[in-house]
Amino acid sequence: MGGPRHRPTAAIRYAVRSALADRATDDLVLVALSGGADSMALAAALAAEAPDLGLRAGAVIVDHGLLTDSSELARTTAGRAAGLGLDPVEIVSVTVDPTGRGVEAAARDARYAALSGVAERLGASLVLLGHTRDDQAEQVLLGLARGSGARSLAGMPSVRGIFRRPLLGVTRGDTRSLCEAANLPWWDDPMNDDPAYLRVKARRALADLEGDLGPGIREALARTADQLREDADHLDALADAAYATLHPVEGSKSRARAPPHPRFAPVRRPAR
Repeated sequence: MGGPRHRPTAAIRYAVRSALADRATDDLVLVALSGGADSMALAAALAAEAPDLGLRAGAVIVDHGLLTDSSELARTTAGRAAGLGLDPVEIVSVTVDPTGRGVEAAARDARYAALSGVAERLGASLVLLGHTRDDQAEQVLLGLARGSGARSLAGMPSVRGIFRRPLLGVTRGDTRSLCEAANLPWWDDPMNDDPAYLRVKARRALADLEGDLGPGIREALARTADQLREDADHLDALADAAYATLHPVEGSKSRARAPPHPRFAPVRRPAR
């Protein structure tokens, strides 16, 4: 891995360390490893940071069976994970049934089910996902294209259940830079260049927008997601608090009320 002055390496390792800060000694943390640059960089950072925090680190490779050589790619990726010192390393094969919802959605559902199942079986406390700021921007752009509301435009959360996304603050270029600095090989999924998939179309649209409007579109969309997520979370908390007032017994089971948000501070009206 690149030295301490290599900015992308430092940024990624810091992001991973921050994501693991609340783990207990000897907890097992898994990385969802596709073999691409994003997840390989995440795996390398996890392997480097976990020992200092007293954690165990492993990897799960999900073989979707969508490529003719997917089994071989999964085995190669597993070997690279083991070479980083990750243990355990598991390959899980899944069946992707796109009937009625498309390949992307079906593959995503199968992948998350497989990751959850392995984490439960191994007793892992976290599964790290390699989504970057670029992925977040693409998610927001797709939401805008669909005319979605605030919750959808809030993009991917950094934390959801056992899943965490430490790399939402770094770029796809950063992950490749870490891999290059560490002489860590990766493979590029040909599906990421297939315009039949919505995410590929969003990626190309973002590139066109930045070509026409200048750089910074991805960063702006990611900031929008952060702001809308904060707003949506606060509105949900306000709704929970209102429901708890009307239904005290049932409402006691709802989420705790969020602290006051300046954007929703009560308006003080002058006395009449």
